[in-house]
Amino acid sequence: MNGAVALHCDRFALPDGLAPYRLAAVDAAYVPSFLGAHEAAQCFAELRARGAWRSERLRIFGRDVAVPRLVDWVGDRGLCYRYSHVDHRCTGWPSALARLRDRVANYVAWPFNFALLNRYRDGRDCMGWHADAERELGFAPVIASVSVGATRRFALRARDGRRTDIDLVHGSLLLMFGTSQSEWRHALPRSAAVRDERINVTFRRVLAAP
Repeated sequence: MNGAVALHCDRFALPDGLAPYRLAAVDAAYVPSFLGAHEAAQCFAELRARGAWRSERLRIFGRDVAVPRLVDWVGDRGLCYRYSHVDHRCTGWPSALARLRDRVANYVAWPFNFALLNRYRDGRDCMGWHADAERELGFAPVIASVSVGATRRFALRARDGRRTDIDLVHGSLLLMFGTSQSEWRHALPRSAAVRDERINVTFRRVLAAP
């Protein structure tokens, strides 16, 4: 896989500066004011103006299903990230997303080479229960998600039935690591009360096969 890093990577250690933001139940940290108000508004405007937003169909349990949101992706040139039987090939980083990637990477002390963008047009758009556990992400992947726009409820559910909900606000950062993908699933449920748009950028590190 061109543009990818080695499959076997170092184990992530949460930086001391993120310790106050760590969640009690799950390997995750939530920083509600990662971006300032002006910076978050600018980020939302730049992302919303991207011309690459598209509707996507994924193959789930043998059926082609329309994704209930708009999507986009960027990453290191030549990188290909495959999930739900769809190849996502990358041609490089636009400057605005490269700046955001570097800021997130420096903050959490972890490198990223791919970003998946989701645009939820209102509360009818959603994401079902899943884990980011593709083989290309390796063992215990680190996922950093920046949210701008409308506040949306983010749900995490453990294999033993425990559940944690977080309201992801404008300008926030959610970091998932450790067992957050192997022992938990997450979702963004529909919400009839939400009428405005939300965009999130989830940074991850795609790895190469040995």
